[in-house]
Amino acid sequence: MSALRLLADIGGTNARFALESGAGLLDVEVLACADYPTLGGAMRAYLDNARGRGLAVDTVRHAALAIANPVEGDEVRMTNHHWSFSIEALRRAQDLTTLLVVNDFAALAMSLPHLAPEQRQRIGGGVELANRPIGLIGPGTGLGVSGVIPAGQRWIPLAGEGGHVSFSPANREEVAILEALWDEFGHVSAERLLSGMGLELIHWARTGKRIAAPEITGAALDGRSGDCAGTVETFCAILGSVAGNVALTLGATGGMYIGGGIVPRLGSLFTQSAFRARFEDKGRLGSYLARIPTYLITEQYPALRGVSAMLADHVASLP
Repeated sequence: MSALRLLADIGGTNARFALESGAGLLDVEVLACADYPTLGGAMRAYLDNARGRGLAVDTVRHAALAIANPVEGDEVRMTNHHWSFSIEALRRAQDLTTLLVVNDFAALAMSLPHLAPEQRQRIGGGVELANRPIGLIGPGTGLGVSGVIPAGQRWIPLAGEGGHVSFSPANREEVAILEALWDEFGHVSAERLLSGMGLELIHWARTGKRIAAPEITGAALDGRSGDCAGTVETFCAILGSVAGNVALTLGATGGMYIGGGIVPRLGSLFTQSAFRARFEDKGRLGSYLARIPTYLITEQYPALRGVSAMLADHVASLP
């Protein structure tokens, strides 16, 4: 049997693991990060589970992890979870030849040029241009921002922390939200509003009520609360403005994609929101943005496919 490779997409809430063979992804399993004191413990639990399902996990020698965090050097400390680790120590502990650790949105970005039409949903107009930069933004536990740049026959992913840029309001309501959050936090990043926590903070700033993000989206989706619907609409509008900023920064005429765990759950609240209008609302550059298509990623595990491509490139470059 050919050797398997271990892949993972690790966010602040969930860790998605899979094995990969020549035939593609196998045995995807999602583990709650809070259930494990360490990343190594979660990896061992997944491999033990896979072994119990009859997979040859003892053949795994190469692994790649996409993680919701900057990856600079050997020490990694997650921003939105308590896990921290040494890449080299984890490699040795797991008896791996290769352990590649990359930013999760860089891995997600690597999947974008290869998404099929059924793995994405168009939001609004625009026409993508071939072999041009592609942008990515995704609200979840935090806010991920990335993109991919064409380089001949390859794509180069960008690993950055664009979710932590300073939030810029676009109307008086958003100025009031910013002022409320200034008093609470000092610096207010885009992530402070475009995340699960952000939904809660927008709702608190608008209504004075503190309720959980799932309750806000649930009440908005079933029409129980006009306040919650207004919070979701504000969230989508702000997302449009920030996505437009990313598209302008990257010159993302290959398209702008929305990932993360929140937006796919919003259904028509997102597709009928002000997202696209705010994406294009950039004054003299409005016509430029109107030509850039925006897509919601609907593929279930795109970051696993992206990190697989990055691992294949890395292993091929080894002496």
